[in-house]
Amino acid sequence: MDNLPQILMYRDLSCVPGLYLPPNIALKHFSNGMEQCWNNIITASFQTPFDFDSFMRADKAFCDQRVLFLCISDIPIATASAWQVEHYDAGYVHMVGVLPDYKGRKLGRLITLAAMHRLRDEGFTQVVLQTDDFRLAAIKTYLNLDFKVDLSTHESIPSRWNAIMTELGG
Repeated sequence: MDNLPQILMYRDLSCVPGLYLPPNIALKHFSNGMEQCWNNIITASFQTPFDFDSFMRADKAFCDQRVLFLCISDIPIATASAWQVEHYDAGYVHMVGVLPDYKGRKLGRLITLAAMHRLRDEGFTQVVLQTDDFRLAAIKTYLNLDFKVDLSTHESIPSRWNAIMTELGG
């Protein structure tokens, strides 16, 4: 499975749910000095080391306002990016992660929704994202946000998607 493509999901941005943050949560965009916070969140979420400067800042889509964080008392606990990828005629939700101590609180939904709002504000009408088969909690979040799977991107996707849906009980 390691060489198989990620699952591609898509959604229209014409009717995005409102973004309502709990009183103790603030939405912020990246500013210098937050690199290590991003590294910590994404490394913990993906269980592999990431470096902000080489992975995000080096990308030509990088813009401070596109890298979003949910914070408690100014401490970043979740991140997602509202990205642009040349080969998609859509905005791209990129690098969604939540610190392990904060999982199960719907923060992945909130930060994904914040990225969707940012993309819509930039003028995108569609959004895509890619995810791995084993990221079942993330897939469930994306389905709850009305993302659909593109079954045509690779011959393996329909059977893999059936297995994912069986795992999710749907």
